[in-house]
Amino acid sequence: MRHSDWGEADRLLTLFSRERGKLRCIAKGVRRLRSRKAGHLEPFTHAALLLARGRDFWIVTQAETLDAYLPLREDLVRTGYAAYILELIDRFTYDEGETKGLFALLVDTLRRVTAAEDVFLAVRYFELRLLDFVGFRPELFRCVNCGEDIRPLDQFFSAQRGGALCPNCGPGVGGARPVSVETLKYLRHLQRSSYSEATRAHLTPPIQREMEALLQHYITFLLERGLNSPDFLNEVRG
Repeated sequence: MRHSDWGEADRLLTLFSRERGKLRCIAKGVRRLRSRKAGHLEPFTHAALLLARGRDFWIVTQAETLDAYLPLREDLVRTGYAAYILELIDRFTYDEGETKGLFALLVDTLRRVTAAEDVFLAVRYFELRLLDFVGFRPELFRCVNCGEDIRPLDQFFSAQRGGALCPNCGPGVGGARPVSVETLKYLRHLQRSSYSEATRAHLTPPIQREMEALLQHYITFLLERGLNSPDFLNEVRG
């Protein structure tokens, strides 16, 4: 997910693994021209690694690429989305925690962003599933203030309360923002559907913009700081 130079020829890597979650590892000699591991340890690469426990960090002893997701490197918009996905994984996870389900979600999402025609849906689906995994699933079916079922009307959304607010409660909750009935409908559809079912949705550009803005607003509130990748993504999307 991230890397930085370490010593004269090594590199410090932040990886996300199926068995141990987020790890910090040293790849020794990987910056040398003849390094056999260098090509297998590029950003956005799914690789099988053999690690040895070092004094301070894990040490990469073997590496083999499973999927390089090459189209990500040929399309700046897809690169931006992939960077956003990995930044979310990095921010929402801790070192060495078991995350098999989240790892599978990450691999599936990178494949979708690589190949899907509609990258937007793949990323929004990832955001909602990620929020499920980390315990911040937004409540979209009942008002988080009064508990009444959400009806097919324009509503409000409160990041602080963690979900939708009905028209009666929304104006009285500080920081709540309006959300259209169409955007809320599609958010609910993505939240309760499989990915194949989610891809049947046909979102207009205004709904896409509102959905993206609302989810990023909620995510930024949870993280208590902004993300870096959306600025790059907005720039390459024009």
